[in-house]
Amino acid sequence: MIIKICGIKNHNILLCCEKLDVDLFGLIFYEKSPRNVSIEIAKKLVEFSNKLKIQPVGVFVDKNLNDIFKIISDLKLNYIQLHGDENDKYIELIKKNFEIKIIKKIAISTPQDLNQTDYYKNVDYFLFDYKPKKSELPGGNAKKFDWSILRKIEVNKPWFLSGGINETNINLIKNTINPHGIDLSSGVEESLGIKSEKKIKNFINKYYAI
Repeated sequence: MIIKICGIKNHNILLCCEKLDVDLFGLIFYEKSPRNVSIEIAKKLVEFSNKLKIQPVGVFVDKNLNDIFKIISDLKLNYIQLHGDENDKYIELIKKNFEIKIIKKIAISTPQDLNQTDYYKNVDYFLFDYKPKKSELPGGNAKKFDWSILRKIEVNKPWFLSGGINETNINLIKNTINPHGIDLSSGVEESLGIKSEKKIKNFINKYYAI
């Protein structure tokens, strides 16, 4: 199972993730998020990660394509995550310009929401997340949807589970849902937007103990 921790903003947390064999770390480029990171800090983190196994993922929400192109080029990203309402044409234009893996969020509330996967032919991974209310952020709300919706899922692409994941439910996820990957953020934070090395260690230890 691929493990991705989103909203990394400093070297100590990044190094903690590397030591614990986390696969991917998310750099959030969304100004309304408490986990938003500047281009300057992101560059330093990506440069630091070049010496490590863990790989960066640029996370965007309905961002202007020219801005995304610039960030991908400047940071030499191999992965990005689209966490807004981007359509497949938008994704196709990114693919035409870069050899890059794209993770696309699908917001889930009911089984019918899974039909959205039919509209995305150019992504590499889906990410199934809680569907936020209008007053909530696109992600990182520490809320989960009804995961039983995914138990008999049939999609032709690998997929991540996100939303409300923490050390108390990783056992349930591994044994009953078994996604290709998990994406967590608030579940390993000590306060909003601030990652906890202790919580990351506890989560990973619980993950491997199961």
